[in-house]
Amino acid sequence: MKTICSLWYLLLCFTVSLQAQDKSLYKKELFIVNNDTLPYRILLPLNYDASKKYPLVLLLHGAGERGNDNESQLVHGANLFLRDSIRQNYPAIVVFPQCPAKSFWANSSFQQDTAGKWSIIFHADGEPTIAMDLAQQLLKKIIREYPVNKKQVYVGGLSMGGMGTFEIVRRNPGLFAAAFPICSGAEPSTATKLTKPKWWVFHGDADAVVPVAFSQTMVAALQKAGADVKLSIYPGVNHNSWDNAFAEPTLLSWLFAQHQ
Repeated sequence: MKTICSLWYLLLCFTVSLQAQDKSLYKKELFIVNNDTLPYRILLPLNYDASKKYPLVLLLHGAGERGNDNESQLVHGANLFLRDSIRQNYPAIVVFPQCPAKSFWANSSFQQDTAGKWSIIFHADGEPTIAMDLAQQLLKKIIREYPVNKKQVYVGGLSMGGMGTFEIVRRNPGLFAAAFPICSGAEPSTATKLTKPKWWVFHGDADAVVPVAFSQTMVAALQKAGADVKLSIYPGVNHNSWDNAFAEPTLLSWLFAQHQ
Protein backbone atom coordinates (compact mmCIF):
# COMPACT_ATOMS: atom_id res chain seq x y z
CA MET A 1 0.00 0.00 0.00
CA LYS A 2 2.85 2.37 0.87
CA THR A 3 4.38 1.71 -2.56
CA ILE A 4 1.09 2.50 -4.31
CA CYS A 5 0.66 5.70 -2.29
CA SER A 6 4.20 6.73 -3.10
CA LEU A 7 3.63 6.16 -6.80
CA TRP A 8 0.47 8.24 -6.71
CA TYR A 9 2.34 10.99 -4.87
CA LEU A 10 5.10 10.99 -7.47
CA LEU A 11 2.54 11.07 -10.27
CA LEU A 12 0.80 14.01 -8.63
CA CYS A 13 4.08 15.88 -8.23
CA PHE A 14 4.92 15.20 -11.88
CA THR A 15 1.50 16.48 -12.97
CA VAL A 16 1.86 19.64 -10.87
CA SER A 17 5.33 20.16 -12.35
CA LEU A 18 3.92 19.91 -15.87
CA GLN A 19 1.19 22.40 -15.05
CA ALA A 20 3.79 24.78 -13.61
CA GLN A 21 5.62 24.72 -16.94
CA ASP A 22 2.45 25.09 -19.03
CA LYS A 23 3.33 27.72 -21.62
CA SER A 24 -0.35 28.16 -22.46
CA LEU A 25 -0.42 30.33 -19.33
CA TYR A 26 1.21 32.91 -21.58
CA LYS A 27 -1.88 34.32 -23.28
CA LYS A 28 -1.65 34.71 -27.06
CA GLU A 29 -2.23 38.23 -28.35
CA LEU A 30 -1.70 40.21 -31.54
CA PHE A 31 -0.64 43.84 -31.62
CA ILE A 32 -1.74 45.38 -34.92
CA VAL A 33 -0.80 48.81 -36.22
CA ASN A 34 -2.01 49.64 -39.72
CA ASN A 35 -0.70 46.76 -41.87
CA ASP A 36 1.90 45.53 -39.38
CA THR A 37 1.36 42.80 -36.80
CA LEU A 38 3.46 41.87 -33.78
CA PRO A 39 2.43 38.59 -32.12
CA TYR A 40 3.11 38.45 -28.40
CA ARG A 41 2.52 36.32 -25.34
CA ILE A 42 1.71 37.79 -21.95
CA LEU A 43 1.87 36.12 -18.54
CA LEU A 44 -0.05 37.74 -15.70
CA PRO A 45 0.96 37.29 -12.07
CA LEU A 46 -0.32 34.45 -9.95
CA ASN A 47 -3.58 35.57 -8.27
CA TYR A 48 -3.58 38.64 -10.48
CA ASP A 49 -5.25 41.63 -8.84
CA ALA A 50 -5.90 44.64 -11.08
CA SER A 51 -5.93 46.92 -8.03
CA LYS A 52 -2.23 46.20 -7.38
CA LYS A 53 0.85 47.45 -9.19
CA TYR A 54 3.24 44.91 -10.74
CA PRO A 55 6.73 44.96 -12.28
CA LEU A 56 6.86 44.52 -16.05
CA VAL A 57 9.46 42.32 -17.77
CA LEU A 58 9.94 42.53 -21.55
CA LEU A 59 11.88 39.62 -23.11
CA LEU A 60 13.31 39.86 -26.63
CA HIS A 61 14.17 36.58 -28.37
CA GLY A 62 16.93 35.79 -30.86
CA ALA A 63 16.95 35.63 -34.66
CA GLY A 64 16.15 31.92 -34.72
CA GLU A 65 12.77 32.46 -33.09
CA ARG A 66 11.45 35.03 -35.55
CA GLY A 67 8.17 34.40 -37.37
CA ASN A 68 4.45 34.65 -36.76
CA ASP A 69 3.53 31.39 -35.00
CA ASN A 70 3.37 33.16 -31.61
CA GLU A 71 5.12 30.12 -30.12
CA SER A 72 8.82 30.16 -30.96
CA GLN A 73 9.64 33.22 -28.88
CA LEU A 74 8.94 31.17 -25.74
CA VAL A 75 11.69 28.62 -26.45
CA HIS A 76 14.28 30.35 -24.25
CA GLY A 77 13.52 31.89 -20.88
CA ALA A 78 9.77 31.43 -20.70
CA ASN A 79 9.92 28.43 -18.37
CA LEU A 80 11.87 30.44 -15.81
CA PHE A 81 8.91 32.73 -15.17
CA LEU A 82 6.52 29.77 -14.91
CA ARG A 83 8.24 28.20 -11.92
CA ASP A 84 6.00 28.16 -8.89
CA SER A 85 8.68 29.65 -6.66
CA ILE A 86 9.30 32.49 -9.12
CA ARG A 87 5.61 33.29 -9.56
CA GLN A 88 5.10 33.31 -5.81
CA ASN A 89 8.17 35.35 -4.91
CA TYR A 90 8.31 37.67 -7.90
CA PRO A 91 4.79 38.43 -9.17
CA ALA A 92 5.17 40.31 -12.44
CA ILE A 93 3.68 40.90 -15.87
CA VAL A 94 5.95 39.14 -18.39
CA VAL A 95 5.79 39.84 -22.13
CA PHE A 96 7.42 37.95 -25.01
CA PRO A 97 6.84 39.67 -28.39
CA GLN A 98 7.79 37.86 -31.61
CA CYS A 99 9.84 39.63 -34.25
CA PRO A 100 8.64 39.15 -37.87
CA ALA A 101 10.79 36.83 -39.97
CA LYS A 102 12.16 39.58 -42.20
CA SER A 103 12.78 42.15 -39.49
CA PHE A 104 15.28 42.61 -36.67
CA TRP A 105 14.99 44.07 -33.19
CA ALA A 106 18.04 46.32 -33.53
CA ASN A 107 19.11 48.78 -36.20
CA SER A 108 22.06 46.68 -37.33
CA SER A 109 23.45 45.42 -40.62
CA PHE A 110 25.76 42.64 -41.74
CA GLN A 111 28.92 42.94 -43.79
CA GLN A 112 30.91 40.19 -45.52
CA ASP A 113 34.64 40.58 -46.18
CA THR A 114 36.64 39.19 -49.11
CA ALA A 115 37.30 35.98 -47.18
CA GLY A 116 33.58 35.41 -46.77
CA LYS A 117 33.53 36.20 -43.04
CA TRP A 118 30.47 38.05 -41.76
CA SER A 119 30.56 40.88 -39.25
CA ILE A 120 27.83 42.85 -37.49
CA ILE A 121 27.62 46.61 -37.87
CA PHE A 122 25.76 48.45 -35.10
CA HIS A 123 24.26 51.82 -35.94
CA ALA A 124 24.16 54.63 -33.40
CA ASP A 125 21.20 56.37 -34.99
CA GLY A 126 18.58 55.98 -37.70
CA GLU A 127 14.95 55.01 -37.63
CA PRO A 128 13.90 51.92 -35.67
CA THR A 129 13.09 48.73 -37.53
CA ILE A 130 9.44 47.77 -37.92
CA ALA A 131 9.86 45.21 -35.14
CA MET A 132 11.44 47.72 -32.75
CA ASP A 133 8.83 50.33 -33.53
CA LEU A 134 6.04 47.84 -32.81
CA ALA A 135 7.75 46.59 -29.65
CA GLN A 136 7.98 50.14 -28.30
CA GLN A 137 4.34 50.84 -29.07
CA LEU A 138 3.32 47.53 -27.50
CA LEU A 139 5.28 48.37 -24.37
CA LYS A 140 3.49 51.71 -24.05
CA LYS A 141 0.14 50.01 -24.58
CA ILE A 142 0.78 47.47 -21.81
CA ILE A 143 1.96 50.16 -19.40
CA ARG A 144 -1.19 52.13 -20.20
CA GLU A 145 -3.67 49.26 -19.95
CA TYR A 146 -2.24 47.12 -17.14
CA PRO A 147 -1.39 48.02 -13.53
CA VAL A 148 2.35 48.39 -14.11
CA ASN A 149 4.71 49.76 -11.49
CA LYS A 150 6.56 52.27 -13.62
CA LYS A 151 9.51 52.18 -11.25
CA GLN A 152 10.02 48.49 -12.07
CA VAL A 153 10.10 48.12 -15.84
CA TYR A 154 12.77 45.69 -17.03
CA VAL A 155 14.05 44.39 -20.36
CA GLY A 156 16.29 41.51 -21.35
CA GLY A 157 17.10 39.59 -24.48
CA LEU A 158 19.38 37.08 -26.11
CA SER A 159 21.54 37.46 -29.20
CA MET A 160 19.45 39.60 -31.59
CA GLY A 161 17.21 40.29 -28.60
CA GLY A 162 20.20 41.43 -26.56
CA MET A 163 21.02 43.91 -29.31
CA GLY A 164 17.40 44.99 -29.16
CA THR A 165 17.76 45.38 -25.39
CA PHE A 166 20.55 47.93 -25.79
CA GLU A 167 18.55 49.75 -28.45
CA ILE A 168 15.18 49.89 -26.72
CA VAL A 169 16.89 51.33 -23.63
CA ARG A 170 18.57 53.97 -25.79
CA ARG A 171 15.31 54.88 -27.51
CA ASN A 172 13.38 55.12 -24.22
CA PRO A 173 15.56 57.05 -21.77
CA GLY A 174 14.45 56.84 -18.16
CA LEU A 175 11.94 54.03 -18.72
CA PHE A 176 13.86 50.94 -17.59
CA ALA A 177 15.16 50.21 -14.11
CA ALA A 178 17.35 47.29 -15.24
CA ALA A 179 18.43 45.47 -18.39
CA PHE A 180 20.17 42.17 -19.09
CA PRO A 181 21.49 41.56 -22.63
CA ILE A 182 22.85 38.08 -23.38
CA CYS A 183 25.47 37.22 -26.06
CA SER A 184 24.97 40.47 -27.94
CA GLY A 185 26.45 43.92 -28.43
CA ALA A 186 25.80 47.49 -29.51
CA GLU A 187 27.56 50.59 -30.80
CA PRO A 188 29.89 51.69 -27.94
CA SER A 189 29.37 55.38 -28.70
CA THR A 190 25.76 55.04 -27.51
CA ALA A 191 26.85 54.16 -23.95
CA THR A 192 26.37 57.73 -22.72
CA LYS A 193 22.65 57.30 -23.46
CA LEU A 194 22.44 54.01 -21.55
CA THR A 195 23.46 55.03 -18.05
CA LYS A 196 20.02 55.14 -16.40
CA PRO A 197 19.25 51.42 -15.81
CA LYS A 198 21.37 48.88 -13.95
CA TRP A 199 23.02 46.39 -16.30
CA TRP A 200 23.97 42.74 -16.10
CA VAL A 201 25.65 41.58 -19.31
CA PHE A 202 26.23 37.90 -20.17
CA HIS A 203 28.39 36.18 -22.79
CA GLY A 204 30.24 32.93 -23.49
CA ASP A 205 33.93 33.33 -24.26
CA ALA A 206 33.75 30.67 -26.99
CA ASP A 207 30.87 32.35 -28.84
CA ALA A 208 31.38 31.68 -32.55
CA VAL A 209 28.38 33.75 -33.67
CA VAL A 210 28.57 37.00 -31.72
CA PRO A 211 32.13 37.59 -30.43
CA VAL A 212 32.50 38.04 -26.69
CA ALA A 213 34.47 41.21 -27.46
CA PHE A 214 31.17 42.90 -28.35
CA SER A 215 29.92 42.59 -24.77
CA GLN A 216 33.31 43.40 -23.27
CA THR A 217 33.56 46.56 -25.36
CA MET A 218 30.05 47.67 -24.41
CA VAL A 219 30.65 47.01 -20.72
CA ALA A 220 33.85 49.06 -20.84
CA ALA A 221 31.99 51.90 -22.57
CA LEU A 222 29.15 51.74 -20.03
CA GLN A 223 31.60 51.82 -17.13
CA LYS A 224 33.38 54.81 -18.65
CA ALA A 225 30.01 56.56 -19.01
CA GLY A 226 29.27 55.97 -15.33
CA ALA A 227 26.68 53.21 -15.63
CA ASP A 228 26.15 50.57 -12.95
CA VAL A 229 27.09 47.43 -14.89
CA LYS A 230 28.43 43.96 -14.25
CA LEU A 231 29.63 41.32 -16.69
CA SER A 232 29.43 37.53 -16.49
CA ILE A 233 31.57 35.61 -18.99
CA TYR A 234 31.20 31.83 -19.16
CA PRO A 235 34.41 29.93 -20.02
CA GLY A 236 34.09 27.49 -22.90
CA VAL A 237 30.47 28.44 -23.62
CA ASN A 238 29.42 29.06 -27.22
CA HIS A 239 26.51 31.20 -28.41
CA ASN A 240 23.97 29.51 -26.12
CA SER A 241 25.07 31.44 -23.05
CA TRP A 242 21.39 32.18 -22.42
CA ASP A 243 21.24 28.73 -20.80
CA ASN A 244 23.80 29.88 -18.24
CA ALA A 245 22.26 33.32 -17.82
CA PHE A 246 18.73 32.05 -17.17
CA ALA A 247 20.19 29.53 -14.72
CA GLU A 248 21.92 32.24 -12.67
CA PRO A 249 20.53 31.77 -9.14
CA THR A 250 20.50 35.50 -8.41
CA LEU A 251 19.32 36.82 -11.78
CA LEU A 252 15.73 37.50 -10.76
CA SER A 253 16.50 38.60 -7.21
CA TRP A 254 18.92 41.12 -8.72
CA LEU A 255 16.43 42.16 -11.40
CA PHE A 256 13.44 42.77 -9.15
CA ALA A 257 15.58 44.57 -6.58
CA GLN A 258 16.17 47.40 -9.08
CA HIS A 259 13.91 50.44 -8.89
CA GLN A 260 13.88 53.82 -10.60
